[in-house]
Amino acid sequence: MKSVALHNLGCKVNSYEIEVMQQMLQEKGYTIVPFDEIADIYIVNTCTVTNIADRKSRQMLHRAKQKNPAALVVAVGCYVQTGREDVEQDPCIDLAIGNNRKKDLASILEEYLRDLEQEDAVAENAENAGHGVDKTLHDTTVIDINHTAEYEEMTLKQTAEHTRAYIKIQDGCNQFCSYCVIPYARGRVRSRRAEDIIREITGMAKNGYREIVLTGIHISSYGIDFDEEAWKRGESVSVLKEDEERRDYSGSSKLIDLLERIHDIEGIERIRIGSLEPRIVTEETAARMAELPKLCPHFHLSLQSGCDATLRRMNRKYTSEEYAESVALLRKVFDHPAITTDVIVGFPGETEEEFTQTKEFLDRIQFFEMHIFKYSKRAGTRAAVMSHQVPDPVKTTRSGELLAMEKEQSKRFRAHYLGREAEVLLEEIKELDGVEYLLGHTRDYVKVAVPLTENGEKAVTNTVVRGTVEGFVNDEILLLSPLEFSK
Repeated sequence: MKSVALHNLGCKVNSYEIEVMQQMLQEKGYTIVPFDEIADIYIVNTCTVTNIADRKSRQMLHRAKQKNPAALVVAVGCYVQTGREDVEQDPCIDLAIGNNRKKDLASILEEYLRDLEQEDAVAENAENAGHGVDKTLHDTTVIDINHTAEYEEMTLKQTAEHTRAYIKIQDGCNQFCSYCVIPYARGRVRSRRAEDIIREITGMAKNGYREIVLTGIHISSYGIDFDEEAWKRGESVSVLKEDEERRDYSGSSKLIDLLERIHDIEGIERIRIGSLEPRIVTEETAARMAELPKLCPHFHLSLQSGCDATLRRMNRKYTSEEYAESVALLRKVFDHPAITTDVIVGFPGETEEEFTQTKEFLDRIQFFEMHIFKYSKRAGTRAAVMSHQVPDPVKTTRSGELLAMEKEQSKRFRAHYLGREAEVLLEEIKELDGVEYLLGHTRDYVKVAVPLTENGEKAVTNTVVRGTVEGFVNDEILLLSPLEFSK
């Protein structure tokens, strides 16, 4: 059977999808090899979130063809959707597969290879072989992603991680932020049937996974495309019509309902949720989440800027005060929850005054972690053609200021646990400064190390340990003295 090398770029959704793609290929008998080895087929799951992501996608595709010029090089995913013209003209790419066709990877490969064999049989010489096989199999492997209501059902049975499994619950986005191309790469919101999600998580629990993370392109919009009455009967029935495609998630999301159903799955001890929009946090939803003991108090609330004028230019649909209210609601019902966020610096038109407003807002909120990004133009977005683009040196200076703030806030959050008891799910053994530790995370995703002492050796990965936090191993990892081990 042919050998296949896979490489993934981009987000957690892409990571989930490439694991399912690898799983499907293995079930078909393909041999999986590392990407830096010679393979018969190279598959790159691409990313297009920035111009740099596009470039990295091309680089990996070209690297594959250079590694083995005779190999079949396959471009899959977001870059294929937004850069189809470039993909079709790129001589290093043999086959292109867009989003919503990843589930059909194995059958598409078989069809392409069959067509290739037929062409080779009639080709005059090897030099001409393969030139006549269409990269999209006559427009069947790349769909119009902006006009489909179909969720691409894929089921993961196991993952490279042995303790934590990411579960995709929806695809697409209706937000159309001015800097983002993803709605055009992923299409409109399409939610996965709750029944399929429950079945997949139940299977992962039976395979020994104790923690799951719900992920998607815009999970706050989960279920907005479902019929309300059918949902009340426990059914997931998509009814969104084309003229309703841009319906907002606020007030119609079914995410909390889904969390409550997942909470009942036996064997799952921890539930995490991916990036949330702040407006999904209300008095009601916060209270309902607080009633779920398995739900980890770790919330990534997307911010992007602490200045309202900048938020409006970004087409973000909340104010800084609304964001602060959402954080306050979570802190009201959870004890010391971990709040993390994303911040873009140097967005077009961001003045020194606006940047100062963002800094003051971040200082006021106090986060566990902040992911700081320097604004990067993305062709095809409104922000790319906005006036008053901020010079790169200014972006770098502002980014440096926020990174220093992030480091201080993060250490302050971790220091809260000194002398306190913590529960840690152990995940891996790793050597740090010549000492071996078992590493894991607390419920609020603080990384903790347990020394492999006589007591620590009793523990194994995928084990929950409780102990007292004694200090820091380094700025990012706490030191735990284990007291007791659960089953």
